[in-house]
Amino acid sequence: MMRKQIAAANWKMNLTLAQGEALLNDLFAIPTELGENQEAVLGIPFPYLTTVKDKLSGKQNIYIAAQNCYSKRSGAYTGEVSVEMLQSIGVDYVILGHSERREYFNESNSMLADKVNLCLEFGLKPIFCCGEALDIREAGTQNSYVETQLIESLFHLTPEQLTNFVIAYEPIWAIGTGKTASSEQAQEMHAHIRSVFAAKYGNAVADSISILYGGSVKAANAKEIFGQPDVDGGLVGGASLIAEEFAAIINSLKK
Repeated sequence: MMRKQIAAANWKMNLTLAQGEALLNDLFAIPTELGENQEAVLGIPFPYLTTVKDKLSGKQNIYIAAQNCYSKRSGAYTGEVSVEMLQSIGVDYVILGHSERREYFNESNSMLADKVNLCLEFGLKPIFCCGEALDIREAGTQNSYVETQLIESLFHLTPEQLTNFVIAYEPIWAIGTGKTASSEQAQEMHAHIRSVFAAKYGNAVADSISILYGGSVKAANAKEIFGQPDVDGGLVGGASLIAEEFAAIINSLKK
């Protein structure tokens, strides 16, 4: 069976509740086809998760994601959100280690390993982000850099825990910089990521992992990017805030 093809929206810190509801109403009014091996995931700000969960009732193959969680189970961490809280409201996925979290909030590979463990313990699926900045890409060390992120955050997991796992590769150097990564560059890194897992866990586990592309996916380029053999969908930022764009991206997933 083909591994899951996923169009994941990351709303980041955008939209009021009313704007978010209007976006979803517009999105759901556009015909989208989600096959058996396809999913749409909506990465929603914490305050709206329960509202959006209710809106998804009865919809097939559409799930919600939190954009983060804390690395501790519970306790005196004012303002943080635990995995158990997310589980209790029916959240499906959690985006972990997004480049913005790593850069602005100093999230380390070891902290992300703790977050991954908690998500798996409570039955939530991580969307684990990795990727390199411009200086790493220009130095030509992107492969080893991304490999270190994966090893330090994920290589303690069992083959069973990594089967059907979700990775999102973000070419940070190509986001908002005016530089664009070609679909060939996306494929090259996705294939490298899969080979890293294959070397440690074998081909069966590596081939089950969905690797999403997180580098400025738009309706105009989604089909070409998703057409690459090791690209299994996208983690979409700005374009996910426009209903027509995100619907077209969903419809660009591999059948």
